[in-house]
Formats: sequence, structure tokens, C-alpha cells
Amino acid sequence: MDDIRPQTSRFVTSRPRRALVVVDVQPTFCEGGELGVEGGNAVAERVAAYVKEHRDRYDAILTTQDWHIDPGEHFSDDPDYVNSWPPHGVADTPNAMLHPALAQIDADAHVKKGQYDHGYSGFDGADDAGRSLESILTDAGIGAIDVVGLAESHCVKHTALDARRNGLATRVLTDLTAPVSPGQGELAREEMRSAGVEFLSTADL
Repeated sequence: MDDIRPQTSRFVTSRPRRALVVVDVQPTFCEGGELGVEGGNAVAERVAAYVKEHRDRYDAILTTQDWHIDPGEHFSDDPDYVNSWPPHGVADTPNAMLHPALAQIDADAHVKKGQYDHGYSGFDGADDAGRSLESILTDAGIGAIDVVGLAESHCVKHTALDARRNGLATRVLTDLTAPVSPGQGELAREEMRSAGVEFLSTADL
């Protein structure tokens, strides 16, 4: 893994160090997966293309994955699709791996979440070395993040809200995410806007 700690410099810049957080772009959340989101595969392809073309915009690129081992009531044979869901993102299964489109993004760290709980937010997880997303970002001197991935109405939303709670300037890139449904997407955007999350298309950057 690359060293993403901030480098010292004799030059002063007003630009905060920025990370791209790619949330749960896994086959389990794409068409054909256990909780497939319409447009999920297209989001994966667009994220990969964006990183390939614009990696120099970011001081770090991080991924998160649902990686459920025994998440308790988060899984249900009779889910309500609010607090309980069919099994998905099951640890060590093919659909819990990163989407094949992301094979070449060369992320600096990979955070897995939800092993024993719902794990909606990337800030609930840790990498294989046990570092939380918060500590990874703090150690790298990151002050701002762009959040992309799946699904906008759930794990993207919770990750963005936790980023704001941690004092990070936070943007969601609207063409690199998709909600479970249009209605849930609009409700999520209202909640995020109220918390100070900014929404931009990649074309506006």
C-alpha cells in the first residue's frame, strides 16, 4: 500500500488535502446481485473511468466494502428493507469483492465494514491493519473528501454524514452514485444537504 501521509513542503497552499472515498462498489449492490441497484454496474464503470482520468485530483483514494460475517438482525429471511435485509455482502464471497471494474484504480487503502453489525457508514469499518477510516484520513492529513458509490440512499449517505460529523468538507459526485429508488435518493439528498454536504457532477469540477 502506498504511503499516503502528508508530505512536508516549504510552500503553503490553501487547498485542503482531498480523498476520494469509493463506497461499496461491489457486485452484491449491482444488477444481478443480492441487493442490486439499478444502474449499479454503470456506476462502477464510471467510477473506474473517472479515477483513471483524474487520479491527480486526489491525495488518497480509499474503498469501502460491506463484509458481513454475522451482522445479527441486519440479515433477515423476512426483511423489511428498512432495518433488515436479505443476506448480501457476505464476507469472502465473490459478490462481496470489489467490482471487477475497479481492478485498476490502485486504491491506497481498503476498508471493510459491517462484519458484526449493519455497517452502513464507511466510518464504521477498518482496513486489514485495523485502522479505521477516520484514522486513515487523519494520518494522511485529509481535510476534504468526495464520496461516490452505492447506494446513495444508504451507505453513501451515512458515510457522507459521518464525514461531516468529523469536520471534513464533503461532496457527493452525483453522476458516480445511484440510490435504491428515486424517492429514497431525494430524501437522502435532503438529509445530506441539511448537514452541509455539497452535490456536484464530475462535469462541474
